[in-house]
Amino acid sequence: MARPLRFALGAVIGVFLSLSAGAGLAASKPEIEAQFQSWLANNLWPEAKAKGVSKATFDQAFTGVTLNFDLPDLVMPGEKAQTPQKQVQTEFGSPGKYFNAKTVNAVTTGGTARAGQYARILKAVENKYGVPGEIVLAIWGRESGYGSVKIPYNAFTVLGTKAFMATRKDMFRKELVAALEIVQKGYIGAGSMKSSWAGALGQPQFMPTSYIEHAVDFDGDGKRDIWNSVPDTLGSIAHYLAQYGWQRGRDWGYEVNVPGSVSCALEGPDQGKPFSAWEKLGITRVNGKPFPSSETKREGFLLMPAGRHGPAFIVTRNFYVLKEYNMSDLYALFIGHVGDRIARGATGFSAGWGDVGGLNRSDIAGLQKVLEKKGYDAGGADGFPGFKTRRSIGDWQAKQGTAPTCFPDRSLIKAIR
Repeated sequence: MARPLRFALGAVIGVFLSLSAGAGLAASKPEIEAQFQSWLANNLWPEAKAKGVSKATFDQAFTGVTLNFDLPDLVMPGEKAQTPQKQVQTEFGSPGKYFNAKTVNAVTTGGTARAGQYARILKAVENKYGVPGEIVLAIWGRESGYGSVKIPYNAFTVLGTKAFMATRKDMFRKELVAALEIVQKGYIGAGSMKSSWAGALGQPQFMPTSYIEHAVDFDGDGKRDIWNSVPDTLGSIAHYLAQYGWQRGRDWGYEVNVPGSVSCALEGPDQGKPFSAWEKLGITRVNGKPFPSSETKREGFLLMPAGRHGPAFIVTRNFYVLKEYNMSDLYALFIGHVGDRIARGATGFSAGWGDVGGLNRSDIAGLQKVLEKKGYDAGGADGFPGFKTRRSIGDWQAKQGTAPTCFPDRSLIKAIR
């Protein structure tokens, strides 16, 4: 009888605190904690039960779980979500900083060593899913340092906190319920489910919904153990990419020379051309080799992540599959580049990264708003110069009679306003 009484009292406390918050009284952390426990019992539990989660599993998952007020992007009950000023003002540096030698070399060296160590498993993974071993290794290395990075958080603490009071509560609620389903299906015990501060699980850093959809039991022990099993980790990464459309036998892309006569505003996954068409425009590989004959009639896409201030690439659809793992051009490029270094001993990019950057995210967001007011599709005002922002800049520059650079700088911000 104690448990129902405690839950009933929690509901009453939750209502009282909600009214207090509505009256403009700031709730203390103990009061918010009481609301959280009431929310678990009266709000989350019915949904989990409907998804087939047992009461025993639910209680096991949340025993001892309390809110972690130190996690980022939280909104206290009764308060409105605001974009932190610090985040808006964060400096956006040169894209080249993403490829710092220390990180690239560490992932490359670790991947090269493991290519031999796990050669048999990697071959089996590639045979089944079509994803080259070096690509799988590069992701594994980037996400968790080949399993060496500690994943310290209790997933239910992180996901519970964020589902209750994060800026994206609905998304994290879905992930929290998925985490409960993982335990219910016996893939891992609740106490062993460790995550990052963002709720990503295991060595591949899958969110729980991705785990359910993409994680595989590649070692055949009946569990999808992406926390401890190397075969399961490698197989799960490859399965993820395969399910997003990785094309067997194709590379991710090629570094190229782009003549000044070819506009950098031709960049983007929606402006593809056959490789033969790019060749007719004068685009060539930096190593002097022709594009593979198998690519002649297939579609390629121009990628210039720093505009005219850095290396350029013609990429395949597989590059955009890599972006499904992390929606960043630089992330996908890092994985492809390190994969090349693991597989072929490739060195750095042929072209250097220019000394660009130094703008605040708020500066770039302001530029994006101006571009969109002028009728350009800059991809929103998020403060990151993605391909839509870059090519919009190039189009605007061309209309002003200046050579397009397709990348923001201070002089551009002053001129366009």
